[in-house]
Amino acid sequence: MSRRRLRPEELALWREVAKSARPLDPERPRTPPDHRVPETTPKPSRRPRPLDGTARIDPFRVGQKAQDRAAHDVAPSLSEKVAADPLRMDRKTHQRMKRGRLEPEARIDLHGMRVDEAQAALQSFLLTAHAEGRRLVLVITGKGRRGEDDGPIPRRPGVLRHQLPHWLSMPPLSPIVLQLREAHLKHGGGGAFYVYLRRRR
Repeated sequence: MSRRRLRPEELALWREVAKSARPLDPERPRTPPDHRVPETTPKPSRRPRPLDGTARIDPFRVGQKAQDRAAHDVAPSLSEKVAADPLRMDRKTHQRMKRGRLEPEARIDLHGMRVDEAQAALQSFLLTAHAEGRRLVLVITGKGRRGEDDGPIPRRPGVLRHQLPHWLSMPPLSPIVLQLREAHLKHGGGGAFYVYLRRRR
């Protein structure tokens, strides 16, 4: 169906109407803005479904699209915490002690004790050693054995080993303890600690 053209009288009437027309928004430009469809990247076509009706799944790895793949910071070990404690004893004596060149004046073996027994034995041992004027003593805790986990929160092996710094930081032992360091290999390594006591007043 062809489109009918306006007759001359209809065209003249339209021009008269157009002259009297006023725009609703005078500030709006007369030329329409250039509306262009933004270019979009074509989406990858979906793979055809196999004829047997099963969906094909590409191999993937858990977390492969994660933004940050850097390893999370892990809490420092007990050895690192003890080694980072500020130095309060004589530097030269400390170096000799770390290298195993100082022989402990007394030692106690807490390995195999229950926590309450070990704490009581440690307090008695250190208070007696301090009263006798001893300076360097060796506390053997053992490294602990990794047993089966029986709960949702994993437990670190070596309960006594991890409790020792806490016990030494509390009264009645905190006033008499000057320094705590992991023992040299010749004196037990990670399963033992040097405790350097303050001078008796």
